[in-house]
Amino acid sequence: MTDAPALPTVWRPRTTRVVAYATAGIIMLGMIVLAVVVAPQFKLFDRILLILFGLFVAWILHMLARCRILADETGLTVVNAFRTRRLEWPEVLDVTMTVGEPWPTLDLADGTSIGAMGINGAEKSLAARQLEELRALVHERGEAPGPA
Repeated sequence: MTDAPALPTVWRPRTTRVVAYATAGIIMLGMIVLAVVVAPQFKLFDRILLILFGLFVAWILHMLARCRILADETGLTVVNAFRTRRLEWPEVLDVTMTVGEPWPTLDLADGTSIGAMGINGAEKSLAARQLEELRALVHERGEAPGPA
């Protein structure tokens, strides 16, 4: 079993961030170029709408890229694409992630569970290391039972 990392610590996917921000930049550049070179029948309003659409797509990609899990002395902050949730250590019972899942699931004391998009399953070795570190912290600081 992996030792728990020093706190505070942050887990975030690398590939997702690179791809999202690179794609956002390409889309914005494309929309700006398109707004400049479109046919003359497109008015200023149409050109502005092209750029606004590019900004909207870039915002969506930023929301996906900002995902992370922050651990500190008092608990976890799970930042997903459109929702941030603060959890105290005793609230988190377990962390599970089976092969092929896009991100881990946090099982909570109230019987619910939430996805934690800050660990990306597509990043196989990085995700495995981050998952083990998170599990170690949950078992050390939460009320989860230790490994059998």
